[in-house]
Amino acid sequence: MTITRRTVLLGATASAALLPIAARADTKEVVIGVLYPLSGSSAQIGVDAKHAFETAQDIINNKYDFDLPLARDAGLPGLGGAKIRLVFADHQADPQKGRAEAERLITQEKVCAIVGTYQSAVAVTVSQVCERYQIPFISADNSSPSLHRRGLKFYFRAAPHDEMFSKAMFDFFDALKKKGQKIETLALFHEDTIFGTDSANAQLKLAKDRGYKVVADIKYRANSPSLTAEVQQLKAANADVLMPSSYTTDAILLVKTMAELGYKPKNIVAQDAGFSEKALYDAVGDKLEGVISRGSFSLDLAQKRPMVGKINEMYKKNSGKDFNDYSSRQFMGLIVIAEAINRAKSTDGDKIRQALVATNIPGDHTIMPWKDIKFDAQGQNDDADPVLLQYVGKKFVTIAPPQAAVAEAIWPMK
Repeated sequence: MTITRRTVLLGATASAALLPIAARADTKEVVIGVLYPLSGSSAQIGVDAKHAFETAQDIINNKYDFDLPLARDAGLPGLGGAKIRLVFADHQADPQKGRAEAERLITQEKVCAIVGTYQSAVAVTVSQVCERYQIPFISADNSSPSLHRRGLKFYFRAAPHDEMFSKAMFDFFDALKKKGQKIETLALFHEDTIFGTDSANAQLKLAKDRGYKVVADIKYRANSPSLTAEVQQLKAANADVLMPSSYTTDAILLVKTMAELGYKPKNIVAQDAGFSEKALYDAVGDKLEGVISRGSFSLDLAQKRPMVGKINEMYKKNSGKDFNDYSSRQFMGLIVIAEAINRAKSTDGDKIRQALVATNIPGDHTIMPWKDIKFDAQGQNDDADPVLLQYVGKKFVTIAPPQAAVAEAIWPMK
């Protein structure tokens, strides 16, 4: 490698950052940064995330009779019973604010790892900071496929990404077609950040590969004050399936605008995000009976794994809500990094990274319907099996894949 002034400076910066981290190996507490939108239009996401992380922290720091990593010990036995301390920071859904807060967490709060961030656009900048300081970043709930393909060594994601989620949708379409359902045309509707763009790209490729016609591919400005023109295009296209990729405020505006313009899609199969949020269904749930959303989590799993229901009740006691696709992934994000720190027996960034690389958590030792948690060379868990959920009678039920389903899909939606 050619040595330049830039590589020398970067190396010096990383080395300087590592010195205080290594010194933290013998400690009574392990400090982890949690970076979410705690103010602004996505603030409720941050509030729910905080409850999810605090639920996981409680289970790690105290003793519980759960088949979950670290549940049966108080603290981290690999570090002499050290307790997890969380430092929450607010990125306000702004990638540059996320960058600054990540640097502050590392240099001032002395965190040994960061978990975040909800918005994939924020994960881009935060993960770059973590890479520079050689601090592990757990991408708890970001779903953009490009995030783990940037050659980063300290980036890890236990949950599925949007190519995996979209494949589950198209597998579902194929299965319905074999049963005689007419599904030929699709309308894509997606916001213009990395989340929406990557989602649409994955769906366009799958549609081409599987023989579906995309009759509308509409990209809109995130947090747009009006979606009237876009919904008029969707109505004119009249696709068999509308496939939105939108965060909560945009999703609410979309559904309200559809109602105003008299557009009733035959079916909606959503890329989660706003379509997994209670706020959406509180606002416009009466217009969404039968909507389908992809997910990572299924509360139906509690029927087979009682621990899931018990941990959900712990979360619900604090948040007033059941676990959803985001809060469940956030909960598992802290469990995964704490389990790795425990095996590393250190708060040194590289030692934690090595432990993460060696992670092997069986699916039945999680609250998720996954085969297991293992990371490939890019830090992605390829064994995180997605599910599809349908909103029926004011609750979600699992309709796919067959091994996880508890009900048949209602198609078309009511």
